[in-house]
Amino acid sequence: MRPTPLLTVTALVEAPTGLLLWPALVVALLLGPRQPQPESLMIARVAGAGVLGIGVACWAARRDMRSPAQLGVLAAVLIYGVVVAAVLVFAAVAVRMVGIVLWPAIVFHVAMAVWCGVCSRATGER
Repeated sequence: MRPTPLLTVTALVEAPTGLLLWPALVVALLLGPRQPQPESLMIARVAGAGVLGIGVACWAARRDMRSPAQLGVLAAVLIYGVVVAAVLVFAAVAVRMVGIVLWPAIVFHVAMAVWCGVCSRATGER
C-alpha cells in the first residue's frame, strides 16, 4: 500500500489543526466546555507547533518512494497517532473530560494509526 494518500490526509488535517489560532475552542471541543487556564493554552500552542510540524513533514514526504526519510515520517505519525489516541482515551475515562469531538478524534487517530501501520509494513517490505 502506497503511503502517499495517508501522508496527504495527515498533512491536510494536522497542519491546519496545529495552527491553533483559537486554542480555547479546540480544548473546549475536545475536553468539554471549561475555561482553560492561560498555562494550558500556552501548552496547547506548543503542542500545536509540533502538530503543524508533523503536517509539514507529511506533506514533504508524501511523494517519496520508500526513502529512509519517508519511513521516519511514517514511524513518527504512527507513534503520534497511538499516543494521542491513548491520551484522549485517558482524558475521557480517567479524568472525565469529554467534549463534543473527543470520541470522533479518538476514532480518527486510531484509524490513522492503523492505516499508518499498514503503510509502514508494506513500505518496509519492499
